[in-house]
Amino acid sequence: IKILAGIIKHSSEPQESINTVPYLPSFSTIITTVICTACLFLLSLKTMGGIAPFNGPSGQSNAAVFFGILGLVAVFAEFLWPKAKHYVFAVSIGTLVTFILVGFYYMLFDRSVQQDPFFMALGIVCVVMTWRFLFGPWRPKVKATVLGTFILWLGVHMILREPPTQRTAHLLAIFVAFIPAVIWCMLFLKEHKQRMSLVILMFFAGMLSTAPILFYDAMVRHKVELQFFLFKITPENFTRSTNAFVSGNLVGVSGMKSTLVATLISFLIVGLIEEFSKFWVLKKSGRKFFSSIDDVLQLGIIVAIGFAFAENVMNPSYFLAFVRSYLINPEVPQWGAFMGNVLGRAILTNMVHILSTGVLAYFYGKMLFAGPVLEEEHNAGKIHPIPLILHKAFRLPEKLVFRRESMLIGLVSAVVLHGMFNFLVTLPDLLPGNPRTMGDLMGSNPDSVLHYIALLIIPSLFYVVGGFWILSILFYKKQCMKERGVLVEVDEFVPTENFYSRYAK
Repeated sequence: IKILAGIIKHSSEPQESINTVPYLPSFSTIITTVICTACLFLLSLKTMGGIAPFNGPSGQSNAAVFFGILGLVAVFAEFLWPKAKHYVFAVSIGTLVTFILVGFYYMLFDRSVQQDPFFMALGIVCVVMTWRFLFGPWRPKVKATVLGTFILWLGVHMILREPPTQRTAHLLAIFVAFIPAVIWCMLFLKEHKQRMSLVILMFFAGMLSTAPILFYDAMVRHKVELQFFLFKITPENFTRSTNAFVSGNLVGVSGMKSTLVATLISFLIVGLIEEFSKFWVLKKSGRKFFSSIDDVLQLGIIVAIGFAFAENVMNPSYFLAFVRSYLINPEVPQWGAFMGNVLGRAILTNMVHILSTGVLAYFYGKMLFAGPVLEEEHNAGKIHPIPLILHKAFRLPEKLVFRRESMLIGLVSAVVLHGMFNFLVTLPDLLPGNPRTMGDLMGSNPDSVLHYIALLIIPSLFYVVGGFWILSILFYKKQCMKERGVLVEVDEFVPTENFYSRYAK
């Protein structure tokens, strides 16, 4: 990947110095990767015909013809529109990545395909390489085009494989889910303008950050076994695993307490996976373009909106279920019930993603600009106890400890905010009698006013009203609004005697 990125970047931008080309791996690394990949490819040829997205016995030949035509079209387009060669490259990469990942999907979930450990290894190598390609070291417009092409082809592939009624419902669900996503983006972009290419890039990146949790959920539902050479891996349901852990390891926790603890732990695990996925794409897609903490916070929220949009569209129990239940299946469309469910999902759950990822992005921004932030806070008389104590006790650089502390606080806060919301909205279904109001929970008289207060109103008010309040405070902090410049990486040799004086302040 680094070789191709370096060649393409240098050939397309000859005015730049060779020092701007990403570093290439060592020769031994290149040779080892090529040889191992070629061997896995040859050993898995007998299985490969069954997984090509082109169905039938001639799937491999059809795939070869398809990519041959794609290559000719790309070459022709570069000659016809030389100024658009970056986009031609991006569309080509996005198409190739889609083909590889769709093939890997068939290998795992198509029961008619024989499980082959050689192809499993090749598939994992290809998935890792193609995932790196999706977040390559290119300018925002090119990266957004790569991600957009991948999402477009993947969406077309999924829609065309569905029956007509399902296809109509899915397209309508996409349209309905896209409207609140645009409104949310406009709401958080009105105060601080961002380049449209960066906004689109982050939105697409947020959509792709749903891949790990959706992929794992699909493997659990289809009971997929990952066959390797000497062992196999069977993904387990989080709830089942946490139930077993709680019942077997926590003394004195049983019955209802065991159920509540297991549910909370499973939601925290899901929150950890989702928040780390959003953080990873935020870091890979935007780190080179952040010039202030406000940039990180704002674009992190765009990632969260993209995640929520993809989740609403991909999960069959969300917008797709609303379209079926209230618009397609009934003889008379139930627009009131449909709009109520759509607004509840679009406002409440979107705000949960925005709040949790926004808090994470704020602390990630403090980590990125740790040097100037620490200096400003020291000048203002603010002391950070943990970095200071570790610096004095173990001579650890205060800046390094502050960076780790900020990242840990941000990730833990995001996971707790995310997991607690899922737990609180599920709590009425777990408690005896399934209480829906405060009156039901407290056992109040039938005429009590507490019966008019729904249990879900408490987390709703906290995450919507409280979420806006928290994000407003973060956005308008002078520390966040200050422009600090774009981060760059340089090699610099520092004398040993000067290291602590410069970096261990």
